[in-house]
Amino acid sequence: MWSKGAWIVGLLCLALAFVVGASSQEPQLGSARVVFQTNYGDIEFGFFPGVAPKTVDHIFKLVRLGCFNTNHFFRVDRGFVAQVADVVGGRSAPMNEEQREEAVKTVVGEFSDVKHVRGILSMGRYADPDSASSSFSMLLGDAPHLDGQYAIFGRVTKGDETLKKLEQLPTRREGIFVMPTERITILSSYFYDTKMETCEQEKSTLKRRLAASVVEIERQRMKCFP
Repeated sequence: MWSKGAWIVGLLCLALAFVVGASSQEPQLGSARVVFQTNYGDIEFGFFPGVAPKTVDHIFKLVRLGCFNTNHFFRVDRGFVAQVADVVGGRSAPMNEEQREEAVKTVVGEFSDVKHVRGILSMGRYADPDSASSSFSMLLGDAPHLDGQYAIFGRVTKGDETLKKLEQLPTRREGIFVMPTERITILSSYFYDTKMETCEQEKSTLKRRLAASVVEIERQRMKCFP
């Protein structure tokens, strides 16, 4: 039989375990998905709107405007990050006025307690915490020294095999940056909504079931009334 003191200690341990478990849970992904089609394969990612809503809105608008098309990964540091260039200087194609207007905007630093682990998307910035624009990193490994310093806004959902290919490419070092010796181009990008996709799948399944039911009803009718 446990003493009163032992019960209290046990309850405190359970409470602590619950808090730690809750804090270590990954934030919920929104239903939007973005796909970058590169010359080494596709990379799909989703957003954490509950963690960094302003950052998510900004990046998603850049995607919808096609700003990342013809851009590139200017940095690939194996086991650390694959970083997308700022679209203002990173695209090979010129931007129209609407694209340029959104591309030059900066976002307030939405720092959180979400951890920098492989697959996480984290905004690049200068010394000013509110200077993030359109450059962001896809984490290629755990980087706890970045926690709380850079705004996390999503994670890779598909395409880890593509990231592994990027990690194998030849690189050169320029100052603090490890950069690929060849251009890794984002040929194009597109987005979709997983809720709509599920809805379309369910609708298609329902149509097939209804069609099968009609066929069966007709078969039974012909059987009864030849």
